[in-house]
Amino acid sequence: MSIYQEGKRLILAQGNSQVWIEPWGENSLRVRMTPDPRMDPNDWALTEPVKETDSTITFETIDTTDPWYKGEEWAKYHSTGTVATLTNGKITAKVNPEGWISYYNQKGELLTEEYWRTRDRLNRYCLPLRVYGREMKPHFGTESYELTARFEAFDDEKIFGMGQYQHRHLDKKGATLELAHRNSQASVPFYVSTRGYGFLWNNPAIGTATFGTNKTEWNARSTRKLDYFITAGDTPAEIEAQYSAATGRTPMMPEYGMGYWQCKLRYRNQEEVLAVAREHKRRGLPMDVIVIDFFHWTLQGDFKFEPRDWPDPEAMVKELKEMGIETVVSVWPTIDERSENWGKMASQGMLMATDRCSERNTWMGPTVYFDATHPGAQKFVWERCKENYYDKGIRCFWLDEAEPECSYDFDNYRYWAGPAMQVTNTYPVGYAKGFYDGLKSVGEKDIMSLVRCAWAGSQKYAVLTWSGDIHSSFRAMREQVQAGLSMGMAGIPWWTSDIGGFLGGVIDDPAFRELLVRWFQWSCFCPVFRMHGERSPWHEREVEFINNVRQLTSGQDNEVWSFGEEVYEILVKYLFIRERLRPYIRSLMQAAHETGAPVMRPLYYDFPTDKTAAEVEDCYMFGPDLLVAPIVEAGAETRTVYLPEGCKWTDANTKQIYEGGQFVTVPAPIGIIPVMIREGKDYPIYE
Repeated sequence: MSIYQEGKRLILAQGNSQVWIEPWGENSLRVRMTPDPRMDPNDWALTEPVKETDSTITFETIDTTDPWYKGEEWAKYHSTGTVATLTNGKITAKVNPEGWISYYNQKGELLTEEYWRTRDRLNRYCLPLRVYGREMKPHFGTESYELTARFEAFDDEKIFGMGQYQHRHLDKKGATLELAHRNSQASVPFYVSTRGYGFLWNNPAIGTATFGTNKTEWNARSTRKLDYFITAGDTPAEIEAQYSAATGRTPMMPEYGMGYWQCKLRYRNQEEVLAVAREHKRRGLPMDVIVIDFFHWTLQGDFKFEPRDWPDPEAMVKELKEMGIETVVSVWPTIDERSENWGKMASQGMLMATDRCSERNTWMGPTVYFDATHPGAQKFVWERCKENYYDKGIRCFWLDEAEPECSYDFDNYRYWAGPAMQVTNTYPVGYAKGFYDGLKSVGEKDIMSLVRCAWAGSQKYAVLTWSGDIHSSFRAMREQVQAGLSMGMAGIPWWTSDIGGFLGGVIDDPAFRELLVRWFQWSCFCPVFRMHGERSPWHEREVEFINNVRQLTSGQDNEVWSFGEEVYEILVKYLFIRERLRPYIRSLMQAAHETGAPVMRPLYYDFPTDKTAAEVEDCYMFGPDLLVAPIVEAGAETRTVYLPEGCKWTDANTKQIYEGGQFVTVPAPIGIIPVMIREGKDYPIYE
């Protein structure tokens, strides 16, 4: 192996194979590897210009009697050897004579290192297992490889981030995660480690990440290169800031995004939407957004209102704006073969292709997904939505099915950007980018899209991700708590869930009403406060067709007054709590825009030196000042809460003051979610 310097880049070369290690912004490095003569040029999530830094590269012929190398196992078997180091601020990559890479912070403390279990050149080092820290095995007869990268495991390490997965565990240590999107699953492969570093797997290929007790292992089933970003910091906030500088920061959230969003499956016509909005305002209740869900259109892929049920959308939007309500419209990426846009999109390669068999969705029409990685397709879809929605006053779009929700046979699909096995995780990024670029092109500054998926870098395209079609149960609610926190730590600060869950909620069931109340309370302290759900049973009606297109029916009512008077009074209380917190929420959105700070985050983020805080998975910080303890069990009337050390805390409900560094049990009757206010702060929560 040859190790040499080329500008600010450290290169490890062996035949055609090369590993590049280079500075990539403050206290950060980017590492790439290819078996080919030329490095794949895709930057994927690392699209942003990063700050130039004063990095240094050194080559040292070492003497193993030097005390610095006393703890290095490989040094026992070499009298001399060359160690290469690249230091960029608080992070140092050290390459030993075998080409194995370790990462250290500015104190000389090991952050992480590659996992190798092989002999050295003298056949005396380590184990003869032939397990390599990084390897790319070619797929015979192709230009693609199966990639595996391995790192050592550490017993003291906790892993926060990685996106949205449907399980209970906030700490991903011990988990195997599929690097793929599904309905309710969003793979965002960035994490923050309690050892003081952040790591981005900058590869949109299908694969897995395993954070085992014996090793950490990343796998991409088909790819052209290894590519990752590693950043070191003294605090989680510093790590998030450096990561978001490299991948892009969310814009400032529009003012309407911070209030209450009303939604259901589904408002069937213009009058239903207006009736709900008028009733909300008649009751004196705040509402910032109302959402028009799917199948309001003529055909999937026409991207326009069906005129019988939506005779004057421009007048509807105008009346809603006069009430201070923004209209959001659902867009699906499915194109019906009967659509007026099918011919052009199919003939110009704007649709997702297949390798071995036709892929047609048959639900409510024969459809194919448009290719969101195709720049021309992004522009075409936006232009149709501009003509039929934006020009009628609509400024915010709900980009549904953004995984996309195919049969998940990833090896069958092919996009403009490449085979789905290699690139499919970028689909939601391209989907959001098309609308972000389109809205920017017509002069919009306050941009936001509600998107049912995200990948690394989605945040810079004003993406509000929600957690998909989840079940109406306390178990699902508990899982969404960690999902939202994990998305925030993965760099996606705008996040929400369907209040009450999407599937299975029966509005007259007392058990569901309890769940709805607890979920509504919790959502008041989430980045976006949004009501939605299927609400069983669906309205019964005859199967209806308009112009030979089947129409969709609707679930039950889903407004705050739909669940009985007792529930109504509680929900209204939280509508006004959200309004009173608006200045604070605005400050959190400003911080997310300026520094990449998550709006909701684990206790560890604000209290990284408190070891007990790092263990807590069922409470979280809503910004730096409010500790929120959701009620995620049926029938609960009290809640045990850990209060981080270093300050006092005030129960927003009882006004009792507690010392930090202890667990306390606080009252949580049906109308109360425990919220603890940090010492020195005061917010009008329970008046």
